[in-house]
Amino acid sequence: MDIRKKKLPIGIENFEKIRSDGFYYIDKTGFILELIHNWGQVNLFTRPRRFGKTLNMSMLERFFSLEGDKSIFDGLAVTKETALCEKYMGKYPVIFLSMKGIDARNYETAYQMAIQIFIETVSKYYFLLDSEKLNEHDKDAYKKLLDYNMNEGMLASSLKLLSGMLEKHYGTKVILLIDEYDVPLAKAHANGYYDQMISLIRSLLGQALKTNSSLKFAVLTGCLRISKESIFTGLNNLKVLSIADERFDEYFGFTDQEVRKLLAYYDLSDHYESIREWYDGYLFGSVNVYCPWDVLNHCDRLRSNPEAQPENYWINTSSNDAVKRFIQESADATTKREIECLVAGETITKEIRQELTYPEIYQTIDNIWSLLFTTGYLTQRGKPEGRLMKLAIPNLAVRDIFVTQIMDFFKENVREDSDMLNRFCDALRNKDPESVEKLFTEYLRKTISIRDTAVRSNMKESFYHGVLLGILGVKNRWGVSSNREAGEGYADILVEPDTLDMGIIIEVKYAHDGDLDAACQKALKQIEHSRYEEILDDDGIDIILKYGIACYKKRCRVMLADEI
Repeated sequence: MDIRKKKLPIGIENFEKIRSDGFYYIDKTGFILELIHNWGQVNLFTRPRRFGKTLNMSMLERFFSLEGDKSIFDGLAVTKETALCEKYMGKYPVIFLSMKGIDARNYETAYQMAIQIFIETVSKYYFLLDSEKLNEHDKDAYKKLLDYNMNEGMLASSLKLLSGMLEKHYGTKVILLIDEYDVPLAKAHANGYYDQMISLIRSLLGQALKTNSSLKFAVLTGCLRISKESIFTGLNNLKVLSIADERFDEYFGFTDQEVRKLLAYYDLSDHYESIREWYDGYLFGSVNVYCPWDVLNHCDRLRSNPEAQPENYWINTSSNDAVKRFIQESADATTKREIECLVAGETITKEIRQELTYPEIYQTIDNIWSLLFTTGYLTQRGKPEGRLMKLAIPNLAVRDIFVTQIMDFFKENVREDSDMLNRFCDALRNKDPESVEKLFTEYLRKTISIRDTAVRSNMKESFYHGVLLGILGVKNRWGVSSNREAGEGYADILVEPDTLDMGIIIEVKYAHDGDLDAACQKALKQIEHSRYEEILDDDGIDIILKYGIACYKKRCRVMLADEI
């Protein structure tokens, strides 16, 4: 009998909706148990974006809150601890505030966004105006928290004031959940109003977390651990649980066992190896985890198209500025070699500072290494030795981000040196393979390349193919196509210069054994055997040049068909 499968929760971060509306859920309620057994008064969890932080916060809210239907936890791990559930489930007023929506180009707009978000949070407790436990002074203070014209002082004290009112009304202390606390700071730093925003957030968190006698405990999430000196000044009850911490390590991201179970449920187990290569590889504490966003999106694609190839879903959820800045800092030879090692699947040992301020992030290349680690573009391998960590690119999806940024940076450099570009294109058009070889070698020395390590040959070939496209694609009014159907196959690169009377066919090979001549000849034979020139003949092009280009590390060999 065909049983309808549960829906995949793509982009759904509301725990109650997932549990009530028939979505597939990977049980992370063990997080609640560990938090109860090991909580500090203020707990900060730092994880990369798209690893389930908001969903876990929503889960905490639904578990502890006095409001809501608790049957949504039926059958989950936490309910096996019956004594603990009787003591904690549904026993506390909970304030849940997400700061990810505070995203503006100037402070005034950001401040209005903050007010909007805080008013939406405060308005959930409108019943306080009818509470017999609150006096008129309390109720007047509550009304002020609903004023869109409130000043910064009132906004900064809002969480503390609301906590006090809820404690009075319910007779029990409050749990405070603040999701993505650092997003407003990131946006403020990017748009030039960091000092104003950090002053506001410091005041808000100081009153809510440090001088709040109504607080039972608080949980905060973010990508970065902003240094105490910057934002958590005097907060001695802060417990930081980062991606390097072994505590709570399995509750953000999907474990291998969870992914296998998910794939089996949707009859997708045949895709396990490719999903592991593309989306696994993060080491949080001592647990290897997959990126949930990528896994769920790819499974959704596979359900509608079993032939769908893995792709990078994560790249579309951010500007990837950290990698871009990192690549731009690669002018010195050491950093360039280190990036090449990473792209080739090797590790680099670096001293990591997990506690930074946003103004410090791009001050030094060492800080950028730390940023890449904390935001998930790099992960640790093995155990850290103090601050020293072995870093690696986690998987093929993140590697794709690096390669994309490397190629974008390379194309910018090609555009800036128009003289070299013109000489290269003239050499191609003028049947001058020696000059093409010399100039292409010069380009290879300038760019960050894939070294000859465990990376598969076809991936290396694609890299050199991409470098050539990066060069030729910058040339104005030249028609350039890649992997175009021609003759009896697909030509690597077809070029039609602006003179319109010539066509150039280029086949690229990677000389895995270092024999560049043999690889070049193989490329030219493929052009002939597959009759790639037929597509140009059909367009009435009389002059057709056929180039074989072989590459190995930073070396290349170029042959024109007439040379055979």
